[in-house]
Amino acid sequence: MTQLETSATLATVAVLSVALWLGMSAPGLGQGKPKLGDVGLPMGLVPSDAQVSVAASVCFLEGPAFDGEGNLFFSDIAGNRILKMDPQGRISVFREDSGRTNGNTFDAQGRLLSCEGAEFGSAQGRRRVVRTDLKTGQVEVLTERYEGKRYNSPNDICVDIHGRIWFTDPYYGPDRHILEMEYEAVYRIDPNGKVTRVLTQPAIQRPNGIAITPDAKTLYVVDSHPQPGGNRKIWAFQVEADGSLRGQRLVYDFGRGRGGDGLRLDMQGNLWVCAGVLRPRGPGETDEVPPGVYVISPHGQLLGRIPIPEDLITNLAFGGPERKTLYVTAGKSIYRIPVNISGYALYPPLK
Repeated sequence: MTQLETSATLATVAVLSVALWLGMSAPGLGQGKPKLGDVGLPMGLVPSDAQVSVAASVCFLEGPAFDGEGNLFFSDIAGNRILKMDPQGRISVFREDSGRTNGNTFDAQGRLLSCEGAEFGSAQGRRRVVRTDLKTGQVEVLTERYEGKRYNSPNDICVDIHGRIWFTDPYYGPDRHILEMEYEAVYRIDPNGKVTRVLTQPAIQRPNGIAITPDAKTLYVVDSHPQPGGNRKIWAFQVEADGSLRGQRLVYDFGRGRGGDGLRLDMQGNLWVCAGVLRPRGPGETDEVPPGVYVISPHGQLLGRIPIPEDLITNLAFGGPERKTLYVTAGKSIYRIPVNISGYALYPPLK
């Protein structure tokens, strides 16, 4: 054996010896490597009964709405602002003080309708419905009181082909002393400005997401009550010519999990509903409904689910060319997925 061969052999032995030593003694590298999901708290360094909790919520995204220029407007309730994402994905602040805006939509004239609520800080919540002319920047208050009382926390909103505006007014905050209403309800604003309460308890417990069909003959309302025994249902109502509702029909029941939040329709009339959580929230909601967008036929058949990898998803909107991109607001993120069917929206019209 030459001196070069001897040196190479010794080097190989040394490498093998080090590898063997590492495999036997280095933590996590040997045969006894633990399954990391089963590893508990560091003994003695953290109290044995300690649990992680949220220290602060710096953003909570909601209310996406697409305009005719390819921009997505959406709310950051916790940040008390409305944001805008342009077609290139760049984010800017559209409104710095949003009055705790939650749901948004566009009317047939391309004006932005917004539900100013009361979540994540009732002191900054203006608890009203406003309309913004994007060309002039003018903000018009459509309603801020009903029968002299301030709304609870306007949540979601839609507009029909007759120009009537429909919005939900639940309250999910822990501090109920701010409430002036005894009802959590659905309201209709007619083109002449008249406001009518069209739906309340006991027909519905806590109205949230809302959508109306292109012919304005069926109104869908998400009933999402997180307390034990509360409704997690989607209801359909027949809309009469005068805007009154009748013929309440159950479309879908999410059971004991977190029910629906935001709701949109596609051009075939299917319901696209944000629902579910990764982990239970309090005693009233289980994790039986995993987070995602649930697609349900008008007659209540579950057609499928688009999983969203967040603990809490809130709302959705169709946008992009032919409205064949679905955008989903979820906690701190916005997700998108291409779809094969156009979503329904009063504005912008399909080309």
